[in-house]
Amino acid sequence: MNRDEMLARLSGASGVWDIIVVGGGATGLGTAVDAASRGLRTLLLEEGDFARGTSSRSTKLIHGGVRYLQQGNVGLVLEALRERGLLTKNAPHLVTPLAFIVPNYTWWEAPFYGIGLKLYDTLAGKLGLGPSQHLSREETLQRLPTLEPEGLRGGTIYYDGQFDDARLAVTLAQTAVDCEATVINYLGVTSLLKQRDGLVRGVVAKDMETGREHEMEARVVINATGVFTDGIRRMDDPGAASIISPSQGIHIVLEKSFLPGESAIMVPRTDDGRVLFAIPWHDRVLIGTTETPVSEPQVEPHPLPGEIEFLLTHAARYLTKDPRKEDVLSTFAGLRPLVKTEKTKDSAMVPRDHSVFVSKSGLITVTGGKWTIYRKMAADAVDQAVLVGALSEGPSQSSDLRLHGWTDRAEPASHSSVYGSNIPDLRRLVEHHPAWGQPLHSKLPYTSVEVVWAVRNEMARTVEDVLSRRTRALLLDAKASLEAAPAVARLMATELRQDQKWIDRQVGAYRELAQGYLPR
Repeated sequence: MNRDEMLARLSGASGVWDIIVVGGGATGLGTAVDAASRGLRTLLLEEGDFARGTSSRSTKLIHGGVRYLQQGNVGLVLEALRERGLLTKNAPHLVTPLAFIVPNYTWWEAPFYGIGLKLYDTLAGKLGLGPSQHLSREETLQRLPTLEPEGLRGGTIYYDGQFDDARLAVTLAQTAVDCEATVINYLGVTSLLKQRDGLVRGVVAKDMETGREHEMEARVVINATGVFTDGIRRMDDPGAASIISPSQGIHIVLEKSFLPGESAIMVPRTDDGRVLFAIPWHDRVLIGTTETPVSEPQVEPHPLPGEIEFLLTHAARYLTKDPRKEDVLSTFAGLRPLVKTEKTKDSAMVPRDHSVFVSKSGLITVTGGKWTIYRKMAADAVDQAVLVGALSEGPSQSSDLRLHGWTDRAEPASHSSVYGSNIPDLRRLVEHHPAWGQPLHSKLPYTSVEVVWAVRNEMARTVEDVLSRRTRALLLDAKASLEAAPAVARLMATELRQDQKWIDRQVGAYRELAQGYLPR
């Protein structure tokens, strides 16, 4: 998957696309995969990088949603559990089971949460990842040695899925290309093309690197731009009312010593009514999340000091080693594309169901939802596109589609597992260029070959692309990633045939970006 090749494919294309997907996050990429796997002529356009926004800033869980069960939304839980099972089957190199423990500090918690999690198991059925069960106090502390022992009665263990969100996004882009789709990052839609009768017939897009404009016609245009959904809708109808109510959630990343072992903690109810997770991830601990309504979506949202303090305070209640601001290796914020509802004022209670809208012009908008159900959202959007565009292709094929890199070979668990069947290709590159086997930084698990691979095969165009999404260096240790940035820029410049001025600009831009990931 190479951007120059994708642009050449776009320039050489003739006629009308069946579907143009606007947006390269979870939903847009999933839509491109679903459409292309049906045999539809598919083009995906992304203004920035794949998963640059919300889709790279999640809690890294593929889950049914225990709290949705508490809210009584059994339908969403059933849908999510099914999708969790399918994704575990179709992308075993990216999704793995993770044990969660709900600590019990009062007499009623064990039976209360135990019954709820047994229902969770039942709803999962054959696609379950493991049975929930009660743990004694000793068993709980054995799995969670840094859990606060005072007053602890035991715990309830259950299983959900864990993944790397940005890596799954890249994999979906590669899968779409494998299915003959054309996907291009840094090509942003600036306006919609319309027929005389007002129906949408395509898009105008600008290459963010060269400034060149492209006009592309399509039978159907699908808007899958997440929190920026309303912007595309207003290209269609300037008077369109807002349907998105964005909500910010943040996470903090700590050293592994705060939560050693391979089990996660799930706190069923925080002071603001949310679920709190402390999760082992890439040899670090990820703690989140918050729920803060915001008025306008931003490309690069920043954690608020109060949000960071909220997570530190709650983590200290459950960990023997109380984290402080100076212990935070990185902190990041993401915006949820919640669909507005008049009934619910508290954003924490807004349903995470997805919605598909069709405007009078035929523009299809798919929004809401969450990572776990991206495939179902995509299939629903393409089903609607088939009707709107009078397309002849049959039903969705994506439920049984193995994603790029699928492998049944069990590799030792490591950060490189996400490359799946491509791991031997990276090893061969190192054999021919031993220097590429050197680590980028002593505090990061990544090597130079991953930078080269990202440019050659994953459409990485900037230092941010590599350190934030192709690797997760920015999230694992923002300061270390800053120190690695010059070496990454030099490697990329060689691959992209860029000069020292490009290197300096890239390092400067990354330095400014990374400051927002250091706690203030």
